[in-house]
Amino acid sequence: MSQQKSDYVDDTEIDATLDELADDETVEETVANLEANGFEVVVVDSADDALEAVKSQIPAGASVMNGHSTTLEEIGFDDYLSEGDHEWESLPDQIWSIDDDAERQAARRESQTADYFLGGINAISETGELVAADLSGSRIGAYPFAASNVVIVSGVNKIVPTLDDALDRLESVAYPLENERAQEAYGVESAIAKQLIFRQEVEEGRTTIVLVRDQLGY
Repeated sequence: MSQQKSDYVDDTEIDATLDELADDETVEETVANLEANGFEVVVVDSADDALEAVKSQIPAGASVMNGHSTTLEEIGFDDYLSEGDHEWESLPDQIWSIDDDAERQAARRESQTADYFLGGINAISETGELVAADLSGSRIGAYPFAASNVVIVSGVNKIVPTLDDALDRLESVAYPLENERAQEAYGVESAIAKQLIFRQEVEEGRTTIVLVRDQLGY
């Protein structure tokens, strides 16, 4: 099933002014503020470079889990994880092989404490805050504390000037697109039910943001 933004964007009303590529000066300012807030930041030029950067973050033998992310899909991480050409423990493969609903849900909760949890983000403010939300919390539950390490991948199209703008982007860009995807994928509407404002990482080296100079995800 396709997870590409292009499948939904033409039929979805969004605020395109909050989905534009950031210029170099804006990227540099954002990186400086993210780092001042305790985040590690890696800036790359392409989706291929992003996948290589992600792979370089994760050591052999680590348990790896990912929340749903169009950006991870677009850089090829989901395929790479499922195809098994690595030395990691792939928790999604284990989870989705469980037939019993209650056991699978328990395994999903346990996976929030993975050695490395990967995902996307809905908005990044130039002032160095991250904003994300989803319906169940399974995508963002690991970010604040549960996972030992977090790797977040984002296109620079998600950079906006302020935290207020980041919250606006969540409502007027990310949610409408995710709602379209959810209806096609699951037959239900999505909702901004559980929301995270990640202002600061206080554990040195725990959270890395791979920032891609491209328009990725929503």
